[in-house]
Amino acid sequence: MIPQTLIRYIETEIIPRYEHFDKAHNLSHVQTVIDESLALAKLYPQADERLVYTIAAYHDTGLCRDRATHHLVSGEIIAADANLLQWFDKAEIKIMREAVEDHRASTDHEPRSIYGKIVAEADRIIDADITLRRTVQYGLKQNPTADEAWHYQRFHKHLMEKYAPGGYLKLWFSDSKNAGRLKELQTIIADEIRLRSIFHQMFEEEKR
Repeated sequence: MIPQTLIRYIETEIIPRYEHFDKAHNLSHVQTVIDESLALAKLYPQADERLVYTIAAYHDTGLCRDRATHHLVSGEIIAADANLLQWFDKAEIKIMREAVEDHRASTDHEPRSIYGKIVAEADRIIDADITLRRTVQYGLKQNPTADEAWHYQRFHKHLMEKYAPGGYLKLWFSDSKNAGRLKELQTIIADEIRLRSIFHQMFEEEKR
């Protein structure tokens, strides 16, 4: 059971921070990660939903500093938040910090707890349309003046490195919705004519 006081604190002090992040990490994103995390937690009785909820809420707060180290900064933020001592002991806060640090898709190690695996899985949100659009959006944010050919090359390279078979994306639950969705996305990535068409349409829409 998640205490109402904790929910109020997170909804008023933590979640609003996502209003200032990019389109791929906005309020809708954090709410989806929270919902997906809590749904996954129901499948694993050993997972405490208080921790699951809080980890999901804080997981991208480090974007206030930068993207490259945001997972580590998010860990610093959750560890430094003395308000959380109202609901958690120091051992639980350490677990939450580690889970937030471990959530990044490109991390070089397996999450250290069930909590890290849950938020990492929930953060994947593998939906072909959302994933492809977020990839276009990120490219435009990084280099808005580049031409379409440059953006497609970056878009294709990223998808191959992360989502294609053998890519660095790791899923931690074989029975999750993401496993099936990843196969659907891989089918699109493998069909370059279809992929180019989808990219062109999204690129034109996002440039407006």
